[in-house]
Amino acid sequence: MKIKLLFILLFMLSFIINAQIDSKKKSIVIPAIESKKDSSNSLNLKPLNSKENNSFSGITMPKTNSDFNVPKKEFSMFGETFGNPGERYEKRLTKQIESVKEEMYLGSKGSTTDQYFGDFKTKSKYVYVMYSDYGEQDGDYINVSVNDEIINPRVMLTNASKGFKLDLKEGFNRIDFTALSEGYLLPNTAYFRVVDENQIEITSNYWALSVNVKASIIIVKE
Repeated sequence: MKIKLLFILLFMLSFIINAQIDSKKKSIVIPAIESKKDSSNSLNLKPLNSKENNSFSGITMPKTNSDFNVPKKEFSMFGETFGNPGERYEKRLTKQIESVKEEMYLGSKGSTTDQYFGDFKTKSKYVYVMYSDYGEQDGDYINVSVNDEIINPRVMLTNASKGFKLDLKEGFNRIDFTALSEGYLLPNTAYFRVVDENQIEITSNYWALSVNVKASIIIVKE
């Protein structure tokens, strides 16, 4: 009797277990229901045409240009011509020099007419006459005379001052500097200076002369 009861319990238990396994394998299919709202009131979305409207919700969209504006001429450093600052400076300097020459009545090779720098009075018994090349030392030669008497027949102008002591006679003492050459840098250029016995300057000046042209001054002894 006990064996039969046990057999019945095992049979029922196995039936329940099989029923649970079968229920897990089976799935319930729910048919899809078409929404009338979605099908009938669907929005027809159209692409935004930039030409028709460039604003959206108050925000202005930037205009697009389908045609690319390609520059007609390309920039190239190699095709440009740049000025040389050194050349401009040189031209400006040359113009200034020519302007000074015009004011001093000087030509391209120096003055072609004799230059008179004035007469000056002094009570000194003698004076010192000095001269030098104010430009580059280039081989300028001069002749120096006093009252038509040659003092130095041929002297080369250097950047260091040269000169002589002149004992003055009463009245006029004319000093002439005659350009004998212009050196390799035209024209004949010099700076001269005359001081009295107390080393007080009486006069000084510059000249720029062509060959055989004179620069003259007169010292008057009182």
